[in-house]
Order: sequence, then structure tokens, then C-alpha cells
Amino acid sequence: MGRVTAWAMVAGFALAAAAGQASEIAGTVSDDRGPVVGAMVTFQSGDPIHAITVYSDERGAFRTPPLSASQVDVRVRRIGWKDLRRAEVAVAGAPLVLTLEREEDPAALAEQLPAHRWLPLVTNQLQDETEREQFVRQCTYCHQQGNRATRVPREDWQWEKVLNLMARMGGVLTPELRAKVPELFRRAYDPATAVTALVGGRELEDLAPPPVAEARRAVIEEWELGGRASMQHDLAFHPDGRAYSVDMAQDRLYRLDPATGEMASFPIADEGLGLGGVFGGEGQPLPSTANARQGPHSLQFAPDGDVWITFALGNQIGRFDHATETWTTYPLDAGYYPHTLRFDAKGRVWFTLAISNHLGMFDPATERFETIRLPAGSFVQDIALRLLPAMLWLAGQFGDDAGLGGESGDPDFLPVPYGIDVGPDGSIWFSQLNQHRIGRVDPETLDVEMVDTPFPAPRRLRFDSANGLWIPSFSTGKLARFDVVTREFREWVLPTAKEGVETPYSVHVNRRNDEVWVCGTNSDTLMRFDPKTERFVVYPLPTRVTYTRDIDFDAQGRVWTSNSNAPTWQVEGGFPRVLRLDPRDPAPEVAGGSAP
Repeated sequence: MGRVTAWAMVAGFALAAAAGQASEIAGTVSDDRGPVVGAMVTFQSGDPIHAITVYSDERGAFRTPPLSASQVDVRVRRIGWKDLRRAEVAVAGAPLVLTLEREEDPAALAEQLPAHRWLPLVTNQLQDETEREQFVRQCTYCHQQGNRATRVPREDWQWEKVLNLMARMGGVLTPELRAKVPELFRRAYDPATAVTALVGGRELEDLAPPPVAEARRAVIEEWELGGRASMQHDLAFHPDGRAYSVDMAQDRLYRLDPATGEMASFPIADEGLGLGGVFGGEGQPLPSTANARQGPHSLQFAPDGDVWITFALGNQIGRFDHATETWTTYPLDAGYYPHTLRFDAKGRVWFTLAISNHLGMFDPATERFETIRLPAGSFVQDIALRLLPAMLWLAGQFGDDAGLGGESGDPDFLPVPYGIDVGPDGSIWFSQLNQHRIGRVDPETLDVEMVDTPFPAPRRLRFDSANGLWIPSFSTGKLARFDVVTREFREWVLPTAKEGVETPYSVHVNRRNDEVWVCGTNSDTLMRFDPKTERFVVYPLPTRVTYTRDIDFDAQGRVWTSNSNAPTWQVEGGFPRVLRLDPRDPAPEVAGGSAP
């Protein structure tokens, strides 16, 4: 069955649900010792796949929300037990009795562990703290590090190819650390030692405790979006009830209506750009499966509902008219690699320029840009950044060894302005990922103030309603809050970081209660943090290799994000997904299973 035809089928199922034809599935999960708590029970159908996952409660019981398909494939997953699969299960059938078998093979048990549990086998070999931080920051830019695909044994020449591609895409290591990488990986992931290091002598409750009761109430929905060569980079949820996602590798904008299952795809014109956009040529920074000229990266909605997108490779920003479904593009006056964008109260677009160390502003009313050069980390770095246009030209003509990567790369050569948000007073705040700094821009005078962070690698940041700027420390697994009035920092270690190496890519704050949601980018999780109680809740996600990026919320407070591991083939199933997590408020239990 074709994927477009299947979209229509999914839409038909959803309409049937609206007409009262949907059914729930209830059941239990157990093994030979009794109930299995916290198992993820997934029901999927269609092509592309639409999947709904619920958790088993303390009695092993579960119940789905109404399902729109008449038949579903079922998968049950819990670390410590073998996956259970059943095909073509009737939705209207009897309650399911699902019996799991304990996983007794230590190697198979180790394979079940998320990437963040494997990665310390590499990083613990690095005695120098600076090298450890550099490795995590640079080697997890675009994909999970420690997942099964990254643990494949490679010879030195194969590592050379991997590291060259990584450098072209921005993940640059010092020559000293780069030379260590092949042997680091070979020692770390040798089965003779790795399995014992991960699971030897550990009880299951210590190795993989069940999610807490609050997490077990959640419902997770996933939609496959795009193809095997796609990369659904950022996602945002529109006020009209539909989700938009940008396919950075294939130059497309996707739209998903979760109420009907309807999907639409809108190609982005190349406008005469070659592969790799303005960075094309011998050193174009793309994997072999990419077909990107524009490289859509980040998206937000204007006050009128139109979709605005940064085209990182095309070096412009674009506007998609959501009513007429037409495009308008605006080439930049200065700077390189428009990255993350946000709107201020005046409807102006503010965005980071990651490669050239600028901040940009575009006023749609006047169609004029302002470009602000940000402070560099040193005089030498400032001179190098001013020479960047010439260096980019050389890299395009002669390849990576012209100075933007390769063996002689400097991981801190580019400050990398990254996340951006608008403060309660209208000021613009941003992060510099490689310089371990955040900064403030006065939107009227364009004056810049820099603030050093007590932690490295601030990435995508967001404001709460009370002058608090929440910042993830990408390379140390921390969540921080900076009070822009008192100028005080507070830090919390993420609960997943205590067990391994976590890489929180992004945070977002639900303004209805100021709860903070954090990407567990290397642990297949999302995390919720309540600032009032300083308590985390960890939500395990059902798809192995889930590299989450930007987070958004819908009107019901449900959490949306994308699974955009690059390359996509590393993701379980081989297709990128967008997902919605419904935390669900407590409700009375219903006979036969948990409350829907």
C-alpha cells in the first residue's frame, strides 16, 4: 500500500472514531512472577505508522484511549524482559492478557539499555575533563552517541571517513582527541568487557526501575513523517490544531492534523542553489542521502498564523502563508546559517546566526534586516570570524581542509549562537554553545551584554513567567535557571544524567503552570520538572533512538516534539517520527485497567 493512500486510510479511521466507532483496548502485562509494572504497550497501524503507547500500572493493567483502527499490531516493551509482539489484533476483541519472558541473556539485556548508559564506557576513559566535555558536546550534535549503530566496530580508515563527515557538519574535535577516538571506541564497546560493565551483578530494580505512577498515566502518540532519507528537525504546534515540521534533509515542510490523521507535504524551491546551499561545493556539509539546498531548520508562527522558517543552508528566512500555501523568501543581508527564531511582541523575527556569530532581526512590516555582531571569545577568534566569508569560499572550492574542519579542527573556533528567546521585558536572550555564555540584546538600542554560565554548552533556552531563563547544559546533563533580575544561577542534575551521559538539547516552559519540559536526547526520554517542588518526572519513550529537539505545547498542555536523529536509519524502524505526550491528570481507576 502506498504511503499517500495510507494517509487517507488513517484519516478515515479517525473520522470513524469521531462518529463513535472507535474502541479501547484493555488488558494486563505479567510474567511468571506476577504483574509487570511500567511496561510500554504500543498499538500501531497504517502506512505511514501511527502508534499509541500506554504504560502498565502497579497491577500490570493498561487501557488505551479510543483507537481509530479496527486492527492493530501490538508490541510490549520493558527493559529486563524480551519484547512481545502480536500482529493484527482486533480492537473490539476481548481484553488482552500479555505474558512477558524475562531476559536472562546479559548481552541481550545490555542491548536494551538506552544510549546514555553505553556512552560512559567511552567518556570514562578520558581523564581530562575538558576532553570529556568536548567529546560529548561535539559528538552528539546530530545523533545519539552510544546507540547500537554507533557501537559498530570500525577500522581506522572507516573512522577517518566518519570523523571527516562529522567535521563537515560542525562536530569538530582537536587533533589530539580525534586521534584517540578509534581506540576509545574499540575498548569501550568490546563485548568481552562492556556487557559486564553495564549489567554484571546488578538487580533489575537498580538497572531499570519502573517509571513512577505519574509517568505511567501518560499516553504517547507517534506519527511517521517523511521518508528514510528525511530529517524532521524542528516541530511547532499551530493554534489551528495542526503540527508543522521541517524536513531539513529533503527541503520540505510537513503538516499533520492529529484529529484526522491527514498529512500534507510542501516542497521548498531550491531557487537555483546547488546541493548544500551557499555552503555547497567540494566541502558541502551533507550526508550522501540528503537532497538539501535550503536546509529548513527552525520554525515559529507569526501573530497572523503564517509559518516562518530559517533556511540554514540557503542563508535566508522564509514565510509560508498557511491560507494560500505559498512561499516568500528573504535572503539575508549579512551573516551565515540562520538557526533558531522567535517572535517578539511587535511581530519582529529574531534569530541566531550560528556560523558567523551574529544575531539577526527581520521586520516583516518593512522587510528590513538588522544584523548584530556578537562578542567573540578572543581577539584571534574575532579576526577569524571576520575572515569567515573568504574561508567559506575556500572550503567550497577545495574541501574541508581549507580550515573549517578536518584534522586540524578547533572545536571552539565558532562560538555558535544557538538558542534564543524573548524575555518578559521584551529583551532578546541567546546562548553561545561553544563559548559557555548567554547574552542579552536590547531590542531598541541593539546593545549587547554577555553573561558567563557556570556550566558548559548552553543550548536551547526558554523563559518562564517570572523572569526565569531556563537553560540546558547540553554536555553535562544539567538544567539551570538564570534569574535575569538578580543575575543568580541555580542548577539541577537531570535524573537520567545520574545513570549515564545525558544531552538535553532543548527545554520549554508550560506557561500555564511554569513546569519545565526537558529533552532526554540521549536517553529516549522526556522529563518534566516542577520548580515548586524541585521534582523531576521521567517519561520513557517507546521508540529506541529518539533524538528529540525543540518542544512545543498544544492548547490541552500536551507536549510535542520530533525524533530527528541524523542519520534517520539509526532510528528504530528507519523513519523519522513526530510525537505527542499527554501527561494526563489523575483520574479514578476503571475496572479492567487504568483510567483512560
